[in-house]
Amino acid sequence: MQSQDLVIGRIPVLECLRAKKRAARRLFILQDAKGLDPILQAARTLPVQKMTRQELDKLTRGENHQGVLLEVNPLPILRLEDWLKRHAETDAVIVVLDGIEDPHNFGAIIRSAAACGAAAIIFGKNRSAPLSPAAAKAAAGAMEYIDLIQTPNLARGLKKLQEAGFWVAGLEADAPQLLWETDLKGRTALVIGSEGRGMRHIVRQSCDFVMRIPLEGPITSLNASASAAIALTECLRQRAT
Repeated sequence: MQSQDLVIGRIPVLECLRAKKRAARRLFILQDAKGLDPILQAARTLPVQKMTRQELDKLTRGENHQGVLLEVNPLPILRLEDWLKRHAETDAVIVVLDGIEDPHNFGAIIRSAAACGAAAIIFGKNRSAPLSPAAAKAAAGAMEYIDLIQTPNLARGLKKLQEAGFWVAGLEADAPQLLWETDLKGRTALVIGSEGRGMRHIVRQSCDFVMRIPLEGPITSLNASASAAIALTECLRQRAT
């Protein structure tokens, strides 16, 4: 059983079963675990195997499994060209991740994107967190509800988005333009840079404009997932007005 075929934790497992985005194969639960009725109901057609805590710990390699583990087919990873052929919405937000390598940030951004109605997540083949159980757990089931797109070259991917009518907006701490002053309606690709280095130069050059979140307290920076959540909320606010 491959680690990328495991969904770990109660909320991720339940959302995976509810979404039916990918086929589930088998459910593993802790002997005498309580509070699993919603999961067992959603998994009623699956074989269920009861295990000891030690057996579950071994399968999850130390991840906090909360007494439940689901074996599933891998998440579908799409090509940008194929996604664009199927999506012609005139008002859509796509989140582009440039070098997000921490799985918890990766998953948290996906969670915020799904919660704010983003259409897809784009990430590079290299310098990106894997779609690991840790990332899936941080996403709290959100990976089951949003399209995941991998591209071998982010800069070329941004060019394809622009050709398809997307404005590319990058988040950068030193940008002169404020997030609140930026028109984020219509087809928008929101670029989030890495935790420590921000956007790479080639990616920043590919943006139509860059913007910053104004901060006034003694802390002068936010991590990638917090920045993404604020920017996505602003995208949502503008669409509601």
